[in-house]
Amino acid sequence: MTRSRKVTVSTDVHGHTAGWAETPEAPPVTAIPDPTAAAFFDVDNTMMQGASIYWFARGLAARNYFTTGDLARFAWQQAKFRLLATEHAGDMSQAKEAALAFIQGWRVDDVERLAEEIFDELMAPRIWAGTRKLAQRHLDAGERVWLVSAAPVEIGRVIATRLGLTGAIGTVAEVVDGAYTGRLAGELMHGPAKAEAVTQLAAVEGLELDRCAAYSDSANDLPMLSTVGRPVAVNPDPALLRRARERGWDVRDFRTGRRAVKIAVPSTAAAGLLAGAVTAGLALHRRRQRVD
Repeated sequence: MTRSRKVTVSTDVHGHTAGWAETPEAPPVTAIPDPTAAAFFDVDNTMMQGASIYWFARGLAARNYFTTGDLARFAWQQAKFRLLATEHAGDMSQAKEAALAFIQGWRVDDVERLAEEIFDELMAPRIWAGTRKLAQRHLDAGERVWLVSAAPVEIGRVIATRLGLTGAIGTVAEVVDGAYTGRLAGELMHGPAKAEAVTQLAAVEGLELDRCAAYSDSANDLPMLSTVGRPVAVNPDPALLRRARERGWDVRDFRTGRRAVKIAVPSTAAAGLLAGAVTAGLALHRRRQRVD
């Protein structure tokens, strides 16, 4: 793919900033385009088994960017945050700082190149076939399909490109001269921030939200699901399953037996990005010190 950032950043009247990136080549249109409808898919445990940022970290570990011990702590911290739902304001503040530690000094081209390699090696086999088919149905109906993830938007775009989707909404970091500065351009793409980003994108693209669909596995994404006219719970956690049943939302579950239990570890929640970023950032720092 052509490695140019091409991230669109939009700020609403409340000062909330969201970013999205389209794939380099638009997916083929097999139906009359529907300019007012789109579908928004969460990534972790919705489109993919486990967390994209975990698989990215695992791919980095295989390339000796940090140790297997760091990776084990990464997986445990993500599981702990998921199970305990640790999402208070302090965690989110730390998550911002951690995200900066993870990407500071990296070149965008390197992140996208590594993300391409790691997707092919570790992520592609973990894409839920059922969820991918749901996305394809929207494409076949002439609708655009966007991924929505807390992961850096560049990683989201790589996944979207590989899956033939329209683009990705994700966490946006400031870039100067092709390298990350260590400052975020907006908020972490989590919880209400996802709903705000979807609303902003809809305004820019001329979408009618009541004609749009959203898919997620997590109650953390209730704001995004409640924003659209067609919310769908995919591989839902207990809280989301309960809410979906109360509201009469469609539920799709592609997990079976022990496999359904195993995919929850590793997974991600708001502070999952915190855990991964802190671990990776510290490990990379140690590696650079050894090299220096």
